[in-house]
Amino acid sequence: MTTTDLPALAGHYAEHGYVLVKGLLTRDEAADYRRVAHELLQRLNRDENPTWGAAAEIAAGAPTRLQHLHDAQFHAAAFSRLLVDERFTSVAAAVLGVPNVQLHHTKLFVKPPENGSPFPLHQDHPFFPHTHHRVAAAIFHLDDAPERKGCVRVVPGSHLQGPLEHDPEGSHHLTDVPFESAMPLPAEAGDVLFFTYLTVHGSGVNVSDEARTTWLVQFRDPADPPATQDHDWSRGQGMMLAGVDPTGGRRD
Repeated sequence: MTTTDLPALAGHYAEHGYVLVKGLLTRDEAADYRRVAHELLQRLNRDENPTWGAAAEIAAGAPTRLQHLHDAQFHAAAFSRLLVDERFTSVAAAVLGVPNVQLHHTKLFVKPPENGSPFPLHQDHPFFPHTHHRVAAAIFHLDDAPERKGCVRVVPGSHLQGPLEHDPEGSHHLTDVPFESAMPLPAEAGDVLFFTYLTVHGSGVNVSDEARTTWLVQFRDPADPPATQDHDWSRGQGMMLAGVDPTGGRRD
């Protein structure tokens, strides 16, 4: 789907818990963001490996690697501009069903070639639960993400089950949903995947000879207060991406 029909995008999201928006960015734009992303990781010398402990089962015990960076918009203005790009914010508002869109956090991910780490199936809800569940994610694909690169997988309609019980060992993950039951969503550079934080999702191992680069933006309705204080430390959290904050900054 493209951004030309926002009601159709919102309808697909409401029914299936996700919508893949094709070509939200041009391939040239995606390539520019990819270049900035890799330059940031190299310059900041982020060599830690944040692979989840629970990922070993998907990777069949083989060691895998992952690079990430929180709050890229505080390191490169290009990402600040992308946060308020109307092509993105118009879809974000449509899927939330409200005119006001507020930033929760961002994270840059690079799965290195040949052994890029997978993510077990999970909902994002356990990491930062909110009262009314009007919280969503957008994954910007900065290069092509075929299945061999460990593309995102989703379980369509799983958001309708509400919050599920997760195993916290090795990071919150589901133990009763087979990984193979999730549908792969191959994407091209410039595509953006939107999904609710109740949608069961994960990703496979990057076994290709190229890195897979994505930028994750978590956003919410500012009128949906967090149910816990588990994730209130991200820089820029509360920044308005579209509309206004009707709460005046109150979260109670």
